Amino acid sequence: MAPSLPLTEWMLIGLCCIATCYAAVAALVRPGLREPRDDDACGPSRTPSVSVLKPLCGAEPRLLQNLETFCVQSHPSYQLLFGVSSASDPAAKVVKCLQKAYPHLDIRLVVDDTHHGSNRKVANLINLSAHARHSLLVIADSDIAVEPDYLTRVTAPLLDHDVGLVTCLYRARRVGGFWARLGALFIDEWFVPSVHLAHAAGSRRFGFGATLALRQDTLAASGGFEALRDCLADDYWLAERVRGLGLAIRLSDVVVTTDVIERDFLSLWRRETRWLRTIRSVNPLGFAFLFVTFTTPWLVASGLLGLGIDASGGNIAHSYVDTLVDLSTSLGLSARLVLHWRSARNWRGFCRELPLLPLRDVLLWLQWFAAAFGSNVSWRGARVPIDGSPASGAPNMRNDPDASDLSDSR
Repeated sequence: MAPSLPLTEWMLIGLCCIATCYAAVAALVRPGLREPRDDDACGPSRTPSVSVLKPLCGAEPRLLQNLETFCVQSHPSYQLLFGVSSASDPAAKVVKCLQKAYPHLDIRLVVDDTHHGSNRKVANLINLSAHARHSLLVIADSDIAVEPDYLTRVTAPLLDHDVGLVTCLYRARRVGGFWARLGALFIDEWFVPSVHLAHAAGSRRFGFGATLALRQDTLAASGGFEALRDCLADDYWLAERVRGLGLAIRLSDVVVTTDVIERDFLSLWRRETRWLRTIRSVNPLGFAFLFVTFTTPWLVASGLLGLGIDASGGNIAHSYVDTLVDLSTSLGLSARLVLHWRSARNWRGFCRELPLLPLRDVLLWLQWFAAAFGSNVSWRGARVPIDGSPASGAPNMRNDPDASDLSDSR
């Protein structure tokens, strides 16, 4: 005899089980990223020179320290190009400090306010690319820090001409207090596991602003930066255009560090809602089902369902459903804790951030709901339409004096 549960409860049980399965698989999947082969190890004779393009805007809290990690690379030959739209930009002073500290390096500050479309970062890249002297390009956001072997490792796969673009994942570094801690959990415990899971499932539709490495001829064949001048998700669309050439996209085993600098709720909300709206713009179907990846609300729902079924008593069939719900709750909770442990990397971090997990997941749910509506995002002091893509027309971008989020496209 089937249990007399309403259809809505069956649907809720099904969603709870799906959310648990997602959390369990995400907890079990290890980063299956390709390690460099011996023949990828680039000796001096096989290491092409690299031009690094770094678009800058404003003085971020750790800008000097982050940019300095690019000045101590073990790569034998590289050029550093830093771009600003105004000589009065505080970032220009930071670059001049680096030029004095590392006079032996090829460091150039490009000041150019030429606008090429609605995306100011892409306009900066267009201006920078005119000064790139080498066959390999590495585009990296301003707020990341890297290890000394970074350039050698991210460019090594490009020796294979079937590889068109290399991109990197990133881990969060908190620069601030409570809100920065929540922002770091967004990256380390939701975004990164979802990428690992997608990669394990065979997806190669990746392109992260933390690192995009490609050859100059590949960039030209894809339409160049000019084709992205009106795109919000320019990093994603660059990777898509390269993939459209029949070339492989490689998710590197290199993981860089990105700063999370939010100091208040509003800046955190704006930044993360912008990320989610950007996902909506490039993958509407995937965005629609993101809600099953926010674990804690489903654990609460599953626990309440179990309590309700226990209280109702009932027949043997009810007991089977109760067992299923209890197993789902236990497995989901265990998986969420495993994900947290993998992110924390030590017991101190695990215990310190553990009380934030319910708030983090509930906030994600609310941000997802908010991101389902609206057609603009706040980005570097401007209100930008989310429908900009290589196939769409040029959207208008208007100044937004209330938009204080100065973070990059991530």
